[in-house]
Order: sequence, then C-alpha cells, then structure tokens
Amino acid sequence: MKIIINRHIVPRGYSGITLFPFIFAKNKALAKNPVFINHEKIHLQQQKELLVIFFYFWYAIDFLVKLFIHKNWNTAYQNIIFEREAYNNDHNLNYLKTRKRFAFLKN
Repeated sequence: MKIIINRHIVPRGYSGITLFPFIFAKNKALAKNPVFINHEKIHLQQQKELLVIFFYFWYAIDFLVKLFIHKNWNTAYQNIIFEREAYNNDHNLNYLKTRKRFAFLKN
C-alpha cells in the first residue's frame, strides 16, 4: 500500500480516494491518520475481492441508483454499499484482521 499526497487527484469535497493499488490523500496529515488509512484499506480489500474493475463498475452503478433514490449527492455517496462498510468500520483498526470476504454485502 502506497499513500500519495496529491490534492489534484482527490475530488473536491473529499479527503482521499483509493485507486488500486494506491491511496491518494489530500494532505500529509491524512496520510498519518489511522482512521483515514483504515477506511481506504477497506476499499483496497473490496477492490481486490472484485478484481478491481468490477468494484469500480459496481460502485458507479450503486451510486447512480442511490442518487436516483435519494436525490442528494452526499446521501447517495454515504449509502453506496462499499462506503457503508468502510464508514461503519473505519474506527475499528483491527477490522481487516477479522473481516470476512465480501463483507460489504452485509452492511
């Protein structure tokens, strides 16, 4: 896992983005934040499980469906299946040690 500081790659309004196999952070402080890193590592695991390309495809479709349902960008984003797992578990720094495969399906 490599963390790259680059505020131009990270979309406006977000702290970071994971594009397998890299984590991009908006600033150096985030690169040292264990909760941020754990959140992004959860996304790395999700991406590996779905062979990367299927993760991005599912992520985009799920976002569009949630946007249609909620009519609100932030609400749609927060309800993406992958984001729910990451946000629900990012404070548990041991989560990835016990996480079961495809755990995002249960969040």
